[in-house]
Formats: sequence, C-alpha cells, structure tokens
Amino acid sequence: MDDYARFVLDRAKGGSAPGQLRGNKAKRSKKAAQIMLDETHAAGRTSWVVSANGHAAFPIQNLPFGIFSTQGGPARGGVAIGDSILDIGAALDAGLFSGLSRDAAEAASGRTLNPLLEAGAAARVALRRRIGEILDANGDGASAIRTLARRLIHDAAHCTLHLPARIGDFTDFFAGIHHARTAGTINRPDNPLMPNYKYVPVAYHSRASSVLVSGGTVRRPNGQRKPPEQAGPDFGPSRNLDYELELGAWIGPGNALGSPIPISEASRHIAGFCLLNDWSARDIQAWESQPLGPFLSKSLSTFVSPWIVTPEALEPFRMAQPPRPDGDPAPLPHLNDGADQANGCFDIAMDVLLQTPKMREAGAAPHVLSRANASMLYWTVAQMVAHHTSNGCNLQPGDLFGSGTVSGTEPGSEGCLLEMTRGGRDPVVLPGGETRTYLMDGDTVIFRGTARRDGFAMIGFGECRGSVTGAIALAG
Repeated sequence: MDDYARFVLDRAKGGSAPGQLRGNKAKRSKKAAQIMLDETHAAGRTSWVVSANGHAAFPIQNLPFGIFSTQGGPARGGVAIGDSILDIGAALDAGLFSGLSRDAAEAASGRTLNPLLEAGAAARVALRRRIGEILDANGDGASAIRTLARRLIHDAAHCTLHLPARIGDFTDFFAGIHHARTAGTINRPDNPLMPNYKYVPVAYHSRASSVLVSGGTVRRPNGQRKPPEQAGPDFGPSRNLDYELELGAWIGPGNALGSPIPISEASRHIAGFCLLNDWSARDIQAWESQPLGPFLSKSLSTFVSPWIVTPEALEPFRMAQPPRPDGDPAPLPHLNDGADQANGCFDIAMDVLLQTPKMREAGAAPHVLSRANASMLYWTVAQMVAHHTSNGCNLQPGDLFGSGTVSGTEPGSEGCLLEMTRGGRDPVVLPGGETRTYLMDGDTVIFRGTARRDGFAMIGFGECRGSVTGAIALAG
C-alpha cells in the first residue's frame, strides 16, 4: 500500500474530529480554524419527527434538499427528515419563515432547486438553520409547530422523488487515482498513468440529458465492440456493462464566461453533494475511446441519489487532503490553496451492493461488493471547479460534476467491476454461488454513502439505486 492510501485509511478508520461541540457552541482547534461548526451539528439535538432521531441517513443534523411529489400533486421542494419529507412550500404558507430564510424558502419551493443553488451559501445556510429550528424537538414554538404536522410532513415511502435540479451540463472527472492506476494497469500495463494525470484534474463532458434520479432502470446499450481476437468491430448489445461509484457535486452560483474562479473561492460555488453511478459499457468504451475518449459508452445514462447534502451538513466530516506521495509534483498555483488542502477533503464511506434476480427471488438481501471512501480522491472538488473554469469556461447553477470512480488499494475497495474482476478475467463469486464479471440483465446496483465521526451524528445520502434491463433489438 502506498503512503497516500495508508494515510487515507488511517483517517477513515477514526481520525479525530476537527472540532468538538460543547453545549450549543462550536469550539474549533487552531488546526481546524477553517471548519465552521455550530449548533446545527450538535449530536444531542433531536426532532419532533421521531423517526429522525438516530436515523442512519437523515437526522436533524443533515436536512438535505430535494424535489418530491405526492400522489396527484406537483413536484416541489422538500427536506429529508428521518423517514419523512418536510414540504418547504407548506411551511412557507404557514408563515414559518422570515427575512433571508423566507427568500430562500421561496427559491426552494418550486419544481427545481436551481433558484436556491443560484442564491448561494448565505441563503442556503439561513434556510437550513431555520428548518432545523422548525423541526427541533426543543425549539421555540415546537408545540405549536407540531400541530401543523399533517400539513408540513409527508411519509417519504408514499412520495415520488425527482431530479433535484435542472442540469445544464455534466462533467465527469477522473480523480480516483487508485481506479485510474488499476484500470491503466489492465489496459496499459507498461504505462498505467498518463503523464498529465498528477498535474491535471482530467475530465470529459458527458451527457446531461441522460442523467436520471435513483430508482430507475438502465437499458443495456447497443454499440460497436471489437474484442482483441476479432479483425474488425461488430455491432450489438454491450457484453461488459459496468457501474462506477462516484461522488457527485452540484454547482451553486456560476461564473461569467471568460472569468475563471480562483481556487481560493472555488468552494463557494459548490452547493452540495450526492452519490453518482456513471454506467459504463466497457467493451464499447475500449473501441471508441481512441483518440478522443468515451462517447456512447458513457452517455447511455447516469444515476444520482435524489437529495443534495449540503457542505454545511458535511462540515464535521471535512479533513485534510492526503499528502501526495514522495516524488509527485505539487499542484500548480491555480490549483494550490492552503485552506483547501487543509479542509477540502471529505471522510465519506461509500458502499456498493448488488442484488441479482436469483437473490431477489430467494428473498436474499443485496450483497456488499465493495467499500471505499471519498477521501481516496487525488483532487478536491474545489480543484475541479478551479481547473474547469481556468480557461474562462462558465459554470451555471445546477451543473453536475462526477468525481470519477472512487476506489482504494485493498481487495474489496474497488469502485467498479472492471477493477474487481481485472477486466473480466477473475469473476466475482456471490454468496449463492453465482458469478459476475460484468452486470447481467435484471441486476440491481445500490450505492450508499455515510459520514461518521466521533462526537457527531451520523449522516447519509440515501441510496443511488438502478437496475439493468435488456437491450433493444435493432434491425440489421
């Protein structure tokens, strides 16, 4: 294991918290001076929505934003709280907001969250703080607010979740160095990492129109494939359909065309995070990627978890970017900022689970294929933002970034089947005796993400789930 991976695993296994809460006030160490902790992170805080207390993903310390609808109702803004959803528009109509929080609630109550993302951190912070007060079991007026519960609160199990924002552009990065190295070893044993990898947050522009919210199906794509033993390509369904475990980032305020975002300001343009599955047809990808990179092998679909987990909720789980191994170049000046290096990384455990049709029929639970951590990424999200705009490219509220596949160096920490099976050469054996090299029709892939740290409530992202369905037969 290299020094980079060892540092990350040590931190992920229980590094000390960046600050400890005493009562309702945050005490910050000098080492973590940039970490902004407050009463919204207090581990002892509880909600009158009982299911939120001790919830694995959505306690009152999280409060992620999303778009939902009830049966026969319009899509509108909401907040996940336990097993329920707070209707922002209903709370607005009840007069529960004022000042900046009211402006932010208006921005968050429509059919997409783009207006809230555009409003920036101050509005987002005010809204999250006020919603926490509304839901606090010991807050002022809690008894009176609880009488409105039937108007404010919906059972999440009976709601439909939608994409949280209208996505203008989707950029997929390649920031998982262990994935990049392993995939490179499979495809280019003598040159696994390209020379630019440690200088540039490598990325490609993917397809925004095929980004879908968790819970749907992905159709196996048709495309050109050329196995090594064939003289030329043929056309048909992908034989090597894969998933990619990624951290997604939602862009908040954008920048004007021609005006780069400095690395010192890049974090202000990040509105929140999600889990992201970039479905990948590896056989199509291998043939089409020369010389301009992925195209149809990636644009078939991308799934995201439905809730935008805010940077504010993730404050207790920030950590220093792991030091680069000896001999690696320092980031160039436009990517090098002390505060970002000290606090721009996140300790988020990320799991991949698989449920096959046979497992489903037998009533077997999904099987955990692998576990990785977002802190394994070689580049921070702020570095991605800074580099993306360094040529003057303009970002817009609701743009989506993918981190690239998150993987570790240990067996069981791979973020895709390409790595896990060494390009299909070593099948994965599942508990019931089934094997997989790549995904088969009917398979369901589930991503889960959780942030834990001693002294703080655990928060999560919910699931990013998708199932594979068969290819459409095309006439010859």
